[in-house]
Amino acid sequence: MKVYFLGHAVVYIEASKKMIIDPFLTGNPQAKKSIADFKELDYILITHGHGDHIGDTVELAKKTNATVISNFEIINYLSFKGLKNLHPMHIGGRKKFDFGSIKMTTALHGSGIIEGDNIIYGGNPGGFIVEIDGKKIYHSGDAGLTKDMELLSLEKIDLAFLPIGGNFVMDIEDAVIATKMIKPKIVVPFHYNTWEIINANADVFKRKVESLKIKCEILTPGDYIEF
Repeated sequence: MKVYFLGHAVVYIEASKKMIIDPFLTGNPQAKKSIADFKELDYILITHGHGDHIGDTVELAKKTNATVISNFEIINYLSFKGLKNLHPMHIGGRKKFDFGSIKMTTALHGSGIIEGDNIIYGGNPGGFIVEIDGKKIYHSGDAGLTKDMELLSLEKIDLAFLPIGGNFVMDIEDAVIATKMIKPKIVVPFHYNTWEIINANADVFKRKVESLKIKCEILTPGDYIEF
């Protein structure tokens, strides 16, 4: 299994199934991949409705016939865009699949979908715990720090992706606290340095996390972790 970081909050899992989370490729200053690079996808997961997360979902889903998983409101929105392979979930729900399971988690954030001058209700923002081929991967989405994260330690997370960029999401200090509560085997910082407003020093995060005896991997876009 390979788990790639593709820039900003884009995570691509290449295992018994191929899935991408928050596929913001077009317009992403960090992205090293484009829509053209994806010939096959089984699943597309969307944490919330903001453009830097819902991204290229419609184009990728039409191209690959992937099943899109998100909250109920976003799935209904995507049905109006002509997508057919859609699976709605919601916060706290877990669903078994042939590869393992997916659970939606809380994320303190927003989820409005902006189209022109309109803001469309995008339901509750969330994160995902993806259990695939015996490993658990946590993608927090755009999360603020919350005590709910303590419960994630019960999930025995193998690999966690947490934001550190501040302003819209957790900053380094809060992300360190979140890591301490979640207790993943490995943590990867993301959602930073895409734009100046979310600049952060990942090396500082790494030092602080590893003082807790938790392994931290800093991935540049295109890098991956292999299990």
